[in-house]
Amino acid sequence: MSETAADFWTDADIISAYTREDALADGVLVDVSEWASHDKGFHGGFRVPVVMTRPLFDVVDCESWPEDRRPRMQDTRGRAHDVLWMASLALRGALARDPQQTHAAFDVLLTHGRSKKARLWAVIDGDGVTIGYPEDF
Repeated sequence: MSETAADFWTDADIISAYTREDALADGVLVDVSEWASHDKGFHGGFRVPVVMTRPLFDVVDCESWPEDRRPRMQDTRGRAHDVLWMASLALRGALARDPQQTHAAFDVLLTHGRSKKARLWAVIDGDGVTIGYPEDF
């Protein structure tokens, strides 16, 4: 009788687990649920916890950049709003096409030294939504 990959892992012992909570505590993920919440005035907001990967948040968090690299007339909250809005649109569109969909790709203009369009992913997982660069997953 042949064993499938799923059957192989059914009774396997867990040696180690790295949870979303661990990633938040380590700074690998950044919780932006407050900004993303429909309850806090974000039009079209999320009803689940939302995190950004650290590499994405470091680009969004322009106020922490050196003074000579900060984009004019932008702040972290506004940049985060742009990413969150585009992620919500992308996920709503993906779910409208296929209710079983668990991710969506989208583009957003992020200034990082100079303007550039960034390809991002929004992924629905068991803990909420994670937004980041494709290579972060």
